[in-house]
Amino acid sequence: MLDFTNYDLHPPSVTFVDPFTREPIPAKSLLIQMLRRPGGLSPQAFAIMAQQGTAQASQMIQADNLEDQPFICLPGVREYHDNPAHTGDSWLLHRNCGEGSLAFILEKIWAYGVNPLAHYQMLAQAPAINMALSLAAIPE
Repeated sequence: MLDFTNYDLHPPSVTFVDPFTREPIPAKSLLIQMLRRPGGLSPQAFAIMAQQGTAQASQMIQADNLEDQPFICLPGVREYHDNPAHTGDSWLLHRNCGEGSLAFILEKIWAYGVNPLAHYQMLAQAPAINMALSLAAIPE
């Protein structure tokens, strides 16, 4: 869910919610990942190095623990700018660059969360969804 309340002074908030109840979900219930490959590596080189265990993608979805609400660690998102680790990175520095716009946020969710999915499998016997990521499709 995106919340643009007081957009002139605050970036939009992104909250992961249950699609049926619209209630915020904890990190342990989040089924997607938003991975970013290390800079300077081509998709093919990263895929090979990740399979060998010599390279690792960073997770853009953060939470202090599995019971907390996850957030996207991305400039232009309220939870990023409200986090104490980013106090020197003011929203006002990003406001006029397009970060925090609906198009920017949706493009990042698509690029890092949806596009890398190679396939998914829903299991009828157990309440689970298995997803596989294409390592070569993880953006920088």
